[in-house]
Amino acid sequence: MWILFAFGSALFAGLTAILAKCGIRNTDSNVATALRTGVVLVFSWLMVFMVGAQSEIRDISAKVLIFLILSGLSTGISWLCYFKALQIGDINKVTPIDKSSTVITMLLAFIFLREEITWLKFVSMILIGIGTYLMIQKKETKEKAEDKKWLLYAVGSAVFASLTSILGKIGIQDVNSNLGTAIRTAVVLVMAWIVVFVTGKQNTVNNIDRKSWLFLILSGFATGGSWLCYYRALQTGPASVIVPIDKLSILVTVAFSYIVFHEKLSLKSGTGLLLIVVGTLALLI
Repeated sequence: MWILFAFGSALFAGLTAILAKCGIRNTDSNVATALRTGVVLVFSWLMVFMVGAQSEIRDISAKVLIFLILSGLSTGISWLCYFKALQIGDINKVTPIDKSSTVITMLLAFIFLREEITWLKFVSMILIGIGTYLMIQKKETKEKAEDKKWLLYAVGSAVFASLTSILGKIGIQDVNSNLGTAIRTAVVLVMAWIVVFVTGKQNTVNNIDRKSWLFLILSGFATGGSWLCYYRALQTGPASVIVPIDKLSILVTVAFSYIVFHEKLSLKSGTGLLLIVVGTLALLI
């Protein structure tokens, strides 16, 4: 059953990137992250009450709570980096880097969770790495330094997304996955709004148009659905396999980026995407 939740997470995650890109066109990325997180928080706590898991909150140990909080902080940093990268970069270049967190996660799972790295996993890591490199290469002349800021944010997103998976795996072992997701989301919300106020962007909320509001809300719902599926899968399945499946959301993102933003893949980028998919699917063998 965990594999179905993992694929569900990939579908919703792919939709999240597209909807978020639409919502942050005319909105500060930090403000957009904070607003989206509010939607995810409401969604996640509704699920907690629907499954009757709210009473379990008093049974959560201090250790589990610490890991959930750390996972939430990592998620918050990853989101802030990811949506900043989306705002200033192309989806077809930002998303592959974010999805490369698969490789980092497998390494961290080996170190901290003692999940074995077989020869097949090693080959998959190589394919995903090469595929990511091919997808972010440009045919045109070299980018200016200021145009490469999206790359730094995208790499930051990948690193902290990997930490999120490992910390989340440890934190939800002895707690209902819906409750764990809700607690983590609350941490992300607090962190996101702190960043908004520190950067002095809170007043820009009044300037958000209705269309952007709609896409931000829909993006929040998509994220909520992805998280609930993802952490339900993590609770019973291996992190080194679930994370790669979740990263197949890149196929959904690329398809919709072509339809919505008319972002086309070059031959090199298409080859890179193929390698990423092959490497990811090989992990399921």
